[in-house]
Amino acid sequence: MLRVQTTILEQQDITRPEYIRLPRPGDRCRLSSLSRSTLAELSVPCPANDYRPPVKSLVIKKRGATRGIRLINYDSLLDYLHKLESQNPGNRDAA
Repeated sequence: MLRVQTTILEQQDITRPEYIRLPRPGDRCRLSSLSRSTLAELSVPCPANDYRPPVKSLVIKKRGATRGIRLINYDSLLDYLHKLESQNPGNRDAA
């Protein structure tokens, strides 16, 4: 008699990130599908958002550096997107 061993794969615990990094130029965010420029417009103070970005972010840079790494608070981004969805309930299926 042949014995068949069955392995049950446990579902991996996929956790939501606390911060996401801006994608490279020309790429889109893997989690939100938003472009780099859209994410920057939402998280960096600029004229498009009256210098009050609706999404929280922070910049990590070394002392004396002019450039850094922008990290976007993922929960803040999702809150902003849910807020937009609740303001425009009829636009859910628009593509």
